[in-house]
Amino acid sequence: VQLVESGGGLVQPGGSLRLSCAASGFTFSTFVMKWYRQAPGKERELVARISSAGGSTNYADSVKGRATISRDNAKNTVYLQMNGLKPEDTAVYYCNALGSRSYWGQGTQVTVSS
Repeated sequence: VQLVESGGGLVQPGGSLRLSCAASGFTFSTFVMKWYRQAPGKERELVARISSAGGSTNYADSVKGRATISRDNAKNTVYLQMNGLKPEDTAVYYCNALGSRSYWGQGTQVTVSS
């Protein structure tokens, strides 16, 4: 089983990023997918969630209106589009697959700074 995040980096405040998480080794289309983030010295926070078929999404209040989670079950990939990035969005972003088991990726760093 693998979850490989990509797309992180350094971005200026107000900028955008699209994170990707490529999955393999399990039946992706049957798993709920989530994005979490963890800033230094803080607990891991759920950012967004998408149902297995993609028809239902939920967002943390802190990113609502600025983030969009989506998935492509044909490509075994989940995405997180983040717009209007703020310095407080700086964190390591992790994808999580939740189904019969829970799987985690290794994370991708997002730094929002001028």
